[in-house]
Amino acid sequence: MTRLSRRTILRGAVKGAAVGVSLPFLDIFLGSNGQALAATGERLPLRFGTWIWGCGFIPERWIPATEGSNFVLPPDLEPLAAYRNQMAIFSGYDVKLDGVANKPHQTGNFGLRTGIPVPGETAAAPTIDVLIGEQIGKGSRFRSIELSASGIERSYSFRGAGSPNPSETSPLMLYQRIFGEGFQDPSKSGFAADPRTMVRQSVLSAVTEDRQKLVKALGASDRHRLDEYFTSVRQLEQQLELQLQPPARIENFQMPAAPPKTVIDAEIDNVMANHKLMAGLLANALACNQTQVFNMLFSDTASNLRRSASSDTHHTLTHEEPVNPKLGYQENVAFFAAKSMVAFRDFIDALAAIKEGDGTLLDNTLLFAHSDCSIAKSHAVEGIPMMVVGKAQGRIRTGFHKAGLADPASRVGLSIQQAMGVQVEKWGVKSMETNRTITELVA
Repeated sequence: MTRLSRRTILRGAVKGAAVGVSLPFLDIFLGSNGQALAATGERLPLRFGTWIWGCGFIPERWIPATEGSNFVLPPDLEPLAAYRNQMAIFSGYDVKLDGVANKPHQTGNFGLRTGIPVPGETAAAPTIDVLIGEQIGKGSRFRSIELSASGIERSYSFRGAGSPNPSETSPLMLYQRIFGEGFQDPSKSGFAADPRTMVRQSVLSAVTEDRQKLVKALGASDRHRLDEYFTSVRQLEQQLELQLQPPARIENFQMPAAPPKTVIDAEIDNVMANHKLMAGLLANALACNQTQVFNMLFSDTASNLRRSASSDTHHTLTHEEPVNPKLGYQENVAFFAAKSMVAFRDFIDALAAIKEGDGTLLDNTLLFAHSDCSIAKSHAVEGIPMMVVGKAQGRIRTGFHKAGLADPASRVGLSIQQAMGVQVEKWGVKSMETNRTITELVA
């Protein structure tokens, strides 16, 4: 069978003017790994998620010495050895400031996620997960699910300036949100719609006409504000509509058990335990199509992680700990950087443990992991570490290390969006604007 690129465009001319029409996702676009069908015959959903850890890395312990497919995993990436061929590592890509003040732990983070560095604590445009969610995430119960493992109710998923998507910080609360009231078990027969859901849908439907009249009477600024509000209303309408339909049957789905009540704080052992519980619950939520988009914050960008019986946080140590003269880096800072990669392995394990079709949940996911800076002591936004894991149903290639050589970090974000089907030719602003796809990544 002829292999076509997913970026194939049908081209022609109208009255001498060139025109082009993009194609929907077709079976012919799938790579050799992808029969993206479940045992039930249903097409498997495509998922996208981000995973963030704070305060950067120790470069000599994280960056592979060579590029291409023959790289050797450095010490901090050794926990990920089982996923070496399902992972693409990006080093040396910069967030270009163009004179914008570098707000510590924020500017680089938002530069990666929006293509726009900002001197504040809010995004200037929708983040990459929201852009991709508009493409792939409309057929699930939750538009996206945000999680924070270190006890801070913070999210770096924004629909626009000042509009962060709220996060869950407790495994038990996450369980109740997903698998509590409103959840439909895809392994059970005899579906009956909840009368309360029918009433709630009727109430929203009843005000639709008035809502449309109101929008027409408003100025542009008010229409924009109202549109942000109604985005949440439309999401609720979508959730209610899905709850009035029987769920797609999932082969061998097992309802997860409720997790115990746990200690929610920034002590590293508690964070690792809560993160692992959340990863398992999220994987099950993805498997039964509760969402197709997610954002996991392992540690806040100004990382508050700390050891037991210590008041020194990871962030504090990056500024105050002396460099160990024998090692050449800050030893306690390196401890938290290494722990972050062990946690990332735990997260990937949860996705890889769920079988789907001929592969796993990980095969049907594109997972984008990154930090907020490279060297936290100086808040450097040059060379911020990034990784992509998964196969995204054959849409991406993995098993390589790519050095950016000071290229804008937006090249990675642009390539990820294109791989996930977002119709975008360029992304970012000023020096961050790029139309250069990373061809090694996009299949």
